Amino acid sequence: MTDKLERRTRRKHHIRKRVVGTPERPRLTVFRSAKQIYAQVVDDVDGKTLVSASSLKRDASEGGGKISVAEAVGAAVAEACKEKGINKVVFDRNGYIYHGRVKAVADGARKGGLEF
Repeated sequence: MTDKLERRTRRKHHIRKRVVGTPERPRLTVFRSAKQIYAQVVDDVDGKTLVSASSLKRDASEGGGKISVAEAVGAAVAEACKEKGINKVVFDRNGYIYHGRVKAVADGARKGGLEF
């Protein structure tokens, strides 16, 4: 188990060396637990979270499996970004492999109108 976590941590550090969120183009980061999925848009220059969404909220987690819930979370974060005037983000997969729920969040955000 720790080997898997260590590999993800190494990937995460390699990604974060290059991916930085600015006020013009903040970073959309994804955290995936066994049951839930979380997404937040972060401005790394000011160190502030601008928008967040998760599967803990009832409106995002109604019906379907984990993939459809993850896509709903992506759409919810895109909608919240549109309300704040954020159109472009840089995607941070946070060390996770880009498939399954992580990809579903990205697809949901794209469908919601965010540009990566």
